[in-house]
Amino acid sequence: MTKTHIPGIHHVTAISGPPQPNVDFYTGTLQQRLVKKTVNFDDPGTYHLYYGDYAGSPGTILTFFPFADAGPGRAGPGMASAYAYSVPAGQFDGWMESLAEQAIDFEGPVERFGKRVITLRDPDGALVELVETTRTSDDALDGFHSVTLWLRDLAPTAKLLTDVFGYEDRGSENMNGVERLRLAAPGDAKGTVVDLMRSDAPSIGRPGAGTIHHVAFRAEDNDTQLAWREAVASAGHSVTPVIDRQYFNAIYFREPGGVLFEIATDPPGFAHDEPLETLGESLKLPAQYEGIRDRIERVLPPIKSAA
Repeated sequence: MTKTHIPGIHHVTAISGPPQPNVDFYTGTLQQRLVKKTVNFDDPGTYHLYYGDYAGSPGTILTFFPFADAGPGRAGPGMASAYAYSVPAGQFDGWMESLAEQAIDFEGPVERFGKRVITLRDPDGALVELVETTRTSDDALDGFHSVTLWLRDLAPTAKLLTDVFGYEDRGSENMNGVERLRLAAPGDAKGTVVDLMRSDAPSIGRPGAGTIHHVAFRAEDNDTQLAWREAVASAGHSVTPVIDRQYFNAIYFREPGGVLFEIATDPPGFAHDEPLETLGESLKLPAQYEGIRDRIERVLPPIKSAA
């Protein structure tokens, strides 16, 4: 394999309740762009919404399956429990002031690995972290900083990330009964950090609104993805065949702690079926559902981006 490490996060996919409050929060409060409005390929009566930077770049994409009747979920061991955005240099205090002015509650700031972090909750209670960084950007948020995986045993997952994905150990912290091990991909891509967390707090995870479905990592192209598939399989993990997700190809497997991992290709990207300037404005369907577009559009509730 020519690549020695995975560059970082490609996207994170989560579950929400009704779509409009979700759209309002991510395009309004967090100033993300709705870059794709499509459907759940396994349930075309449900949206699949993608948020990110203007171009929908890898490392900025947060996606949702919004189920109007979804019950509330709860993070626990064996689940990804939070996603964190990078706040560009010099803008952290401005974010706190803006959220306070909008009467949006947040926790913190607290210091984690030498940087300030605040935590807010989206309309379904999902933990959304904003992390102070030294990166510069003209965007409101500079894509992902990290994801947190809540595990019973950190060692097996750490071994996968270091020995297979090529991540590096960046140290550990233990605060208030929460042990946190930080791993990071070399380089300066967006979303290079994965935090592995073990908590003394008793909790049993329950999928539902406000929980993370899976975490996707980047492969720069199809050949690289196949090489990573071979590496993961050789390490003893059961990996799916390549699946066409319209805007990227995907493979999936469960990491040792139980979290669903995906490795997704950068191409073809979100401008594959609509112009960059109008991303997310119209409903895009995979070919197998075009024949029932009228029926799908009657079922899906109208939504409007705040941006």
